[in-house]
Amino acid sequence: MIEIDGVGKSFILHNQGGAVIPVMAGAHLVVAPGECVALTGSSGAGKSTLMRMIYGNYRAAQGRITVGGVVVTGAEPRTIIALRRHVLGHVSQFLRVVPRVPTIEVVAEPLRLVGVDARAAHDRAADLLARLNIPEALWGLSPTTFSGGEQQRVNIARGFAHDFPALLLDEPTASLDPVNRAVVLDLIEGAKARGAAIVGIFHDAAARAQVCDREVDVSAFAVRAA
Repeated sequence: MIEIDGVGKSFILHNQGGAVIPVMAGAHLVVAPGECVALTGSSGAGKSTLMRMIYGNYRAAQGRITVGGVVVTGAEPRTIIALRRHVLGHVSQFLRVVPRVPTIEVVAEPLRLVGVDARAAHDRAADLLARLNIPEALWGLSPTTFSGGEQQRVNIARGFAHDFPALLLDEPTASLDPVNRAVVLDLIEGAKARGAAIVGIFHDAAARAQVCDREVDVSAFAVRAA
């Protein structure tokens, strides 16, 4: 489902005379349906960089990334948008939404974008918000007014609303209380059970041990300074 073959990444420092800084080379990873792979390595090893390349936010300098048969490397923006809408979900650490849109609409939006009718989308959104202990009184308000923990849970609900065949998870249990942490781990296990291929960054070692099938140390792909 997710295939990374010989991927490399360099950053160009435009404010420093266009200097090119290579940071990753030879990255290789295959994630099968129903498998959860944790990216590990010290801070700065390239975990987030690799995730951003899979999602299409960063362009790879070398190699090939394929998600659900779609070649992400070199893809046109409309191809990436379609991939994100139908195939590749992403739960980031931060909620980014249009202000004043009600929370129930924020969570339902991924379903509406793939053609699910409003009632069914709202029912699914309500179920997730309830499971993640967002009070119903808040569902009609914009999540931009919520606490950090509440925003994180709304972000998780949004990411799991549609049954994406592939998922990217960036610290999904960070700073959650034990009750909501357990809910998120259950959602991940449910996604695996239906066949989702998952790549995640989990600094929570116990969570990583519970839901991840294996670990890949991204430090192995880092380019060392000469």
